[in-house]
Amino acid sequence: MADALFEHPRLALAYDPLDPDRSDLDAYAALADELGARSVLDIGCGTGTFACLLARRGIQVTAVDPAGSSLEVARAKPGADQVRWILGQASALPPLQVDLATMTGNVAQVFVTDGDWQSVLDCARSAVRPGGHLVFEARDPRRQAWRGWDREHFSARADLPGGITVEAWPEVTDVSGALVSFRWTFAFSDGEILTSDSTLRFRGRDEIAGSLRAAGFTVAEVRDAPDRPGLELVFVARRP
Repeated sequence: MADALFEHPRLALAYDPLDPDRSDLDAYAALADELGARSVLDIGCGTGTFACLLARRGIQVTAVDPAGSSLEVARAKPGADQVRWILGQASALPPLQVDLATMTGNVAQVFVTDGDWQSVLDCARSAVRPGGHLVFEARDPRRQAWRGWDREHFSARADLPGGITVEAWPEVTDVSGALVSFRWTFAFSDGEILTSDSTLRFRGRDEIAGSLRAAGFTVAEVRDAPDRPGLELVFVARRP
C-alpha cells in the first residue's frame, strides 16, 4: 500500500505543484546518456516526471509504481503515451532486459525491511541485461537530514486549479535507529486538511554496497549528488 501522499487523488494532484523544481533528475538523465542506455526501468516512478522526460528523448521506458493515483497523473503528461506504465511493486514486472534501472527521489529508502529491500534489488537485477546498470540515491545517514524536517525549514505552498492553494509541511514523529517516521500535513484553502504518514530507512554506504553484492551487482561507483553535495550517496551498480 502506497503512502497517502502518493495514493490519495487530491494529494497526487498536488505533488508536482508542491515540488516543481526537479533539477535533481538532470543528473539521472545525464547518467543515462553516459551509460548509453536506450531502455530504462523507472522503479517507483511516482507521477512520472522522469519517465516522461526520458521518453521524450527517444528512450524506451518502463515505469512501475504501486500508487494508482500517481500513475493517473503520470499518464496525463507530455510523452506519457510513449511509456509502458505498470501498477504494482517491482515484483509485478514482466520479463525485461533493460540497459538501466533507476530509483530516483530517494525511492530506495521506502523499503524499510531487509526482505523488501533485497526483493527490489533482486527484481532490478532480473530486469537489467548483463552489462547493464542500476542507479539510485539514498540520503547519507551521517548528515541526519530529518533534523530539518519541520514546518520552519521545509514547508511549501502551491496554487492548484480552481483557485485553491495548499500548504504542506512535515513533522518527524519517531526516530528508531535507522528508521525515521514522519507525517506530512496538507492544508487546503477550502478548509480540507489531509495527512500522510511515512517511514524511511537510512542505510549507510557499506550496508547498501553489501546488499548490492548480495543481489549479484558490482558497485562500479558511488557519486555525490551534484544538486545536493555532501548529502546524498548515488550508487552506480553494474550487473556482470
